[in-house]
Order: sequence, then C-alpha cells, then structure tokens
Amino acid sequence: MRIVRYQETESGERPGAPGTGGVSYGILGTDGLITPLDGGPYGDRRPGAGPVLTADAVTLLAPVEPTKVIAVGRNFAAHAAELGNQVPERPLIFLKPSTSVIGPGADIVFPGYTEELHHEAELAAVIGVRCRDLQPEEVPAALLGYTCANDVTARDLQKPDGQWWRAKGSDTFCPLGPWVETELDTAALRITATVNGELRQEGGTHQMVRPVNELVAHISAAMTLLPGDVILTGTPAGVSRMHPGDVVTVAVEGLGELTNPVVEAV
Repeated sequence: MRIVRYQETESGERPGAPGTGGVSYGILGTDGLITPLDGGPYGDRRPGAGPVLTADAVTLLAPVEPTKVIAVGRNFAAHAAELGNQVPERPLIFLKPSTSVIGPGADIVFPGYTEELHHEAELAAVIGVRCRDLQPEEVPAALLGYTCANDVTARDLQKPDGQWWRAKGSDTFCPLGPWVETELDTAALRITATVNGELRQEGGTHQMVRPVNELVAHISAAMTLLPGDVILTGTPAGVSRMHPGDVVTVAVEGLGELTNPVVEAV
C-alpha cells in the first residue's frame, strides 16, 4: 500500500508548489487515483468521505510529519572510505530537525554559508507506533513502512562545526517522499541518485553494514520513537556536489523516485 500526504492544487501549478486546499492523507492506487484516509495513516486506515482524486490534482507533500529524523552515518563501507573515514564500531547516529523536511518537487535551498552541498540517497524507515526498547525481530511490526530520502549535506561545514547542526540540519536538507510503501522487502534494493539525469550514486541495501531492523532497535534503546518519526539508514558511495539549477533524483527499488530542484538562497 502506498500512503501519500497531499494538498489539492490548482491546475497548472508546478510539483512542489504550495497547495490551495487542506492537507490530507490518502492511499495511492495502481490506477493513479488517491482515496482519502479518515484519521490519518496510523492505526486502522479507513477510507474517508472525500472525493477520489487524480494524482495531477494534488501536490504531494513529505509523506509524514516527523517529530524527529534520526540518521545513521557511515553505514556503507564504500561511502565511509570515499570520505576517508572508517566504519564505526557502533552505529554513528545524528539528528536532523523536523524543519529540515520537505516533500517531492520542493526546492532544496543552497545556503550562502556553504560552498559544497552534497546529495546522499537513502532508504528511510517510517515509524508507525509509539515504541521503545525494541528487539530487532519486533521492528517490522513497529514500522508504517519506507520512503526515499535525500540526506542533503553541507560537506565543508561538518569538520569546522564539529556538531553537524548546519551541515545536516539546515532548512530543506531532508527531502522525503514521494510516499510511504507499507510492504517492502529491504534485503536487496537498488539505491541511486542522479543529478540532471546523470547517475552519481548507485548501491544496494545488501551493502549496509547494519540492516534496518538492527538500526531501529539500537536507536529505540535510547529514545522513544513516535508515529511518523523517520530513520535514515545510510548512503552508498558516489556522493557529489549539487549546484543551484541542478535537479536531483533519489530512487529506491520498489519505492519510486524523489525529485527536487536545487535553488540559490534569496
């Protein structure tokens, strides 16, 4: 099942443009039609009373509104190596604020305080229930599903700042979407990033140092996870610079594509 969060739009508006209607959740069918959900995506998902919509009648938003985004660094050995780092003995965890989240089609803003902005294509796990102290085998039942993510990074700020608050947490640095897929086998999925149609990153979930269930369990040992929280599971090798005017697409096999333009800060 594909769960979307959307806003009805005027015809002719570009993807990612602010919508004109209220924000709703729905189920995207294989026919491209969206059936509204009554009460949101968590718990019992009941069809709402609203009209069935075509995908071109809405703007897709980030598919969930997380209270927090928890990210995992250096979970692909080749990516750690390309930046001159070792794979850590324990998962390297950092946070991205909820204000960094944007949806498909929305602008990634290239801020004036960085000169080196990178894409990082990732599989993201979405929490479906309030949970704490999970065992790895309990994780699947606690997930709503999965989505695509771009862990946008101001690479030149990571070392000077020490803490990655700007490098990873600036506004628009966490595109998510286009939807949450509730049924997905994550054992061996291809992950890619293209910039202006050129393939930059390519890897697979089978290359993860630690699999999704282990990562979620590790994080839940320290903090309560709430419905809608998002866990970014690491990026494969091939990260590279983005520039204003670029269009970057993250794709995860079985999930779809997340595309965002890069714009210069005004």
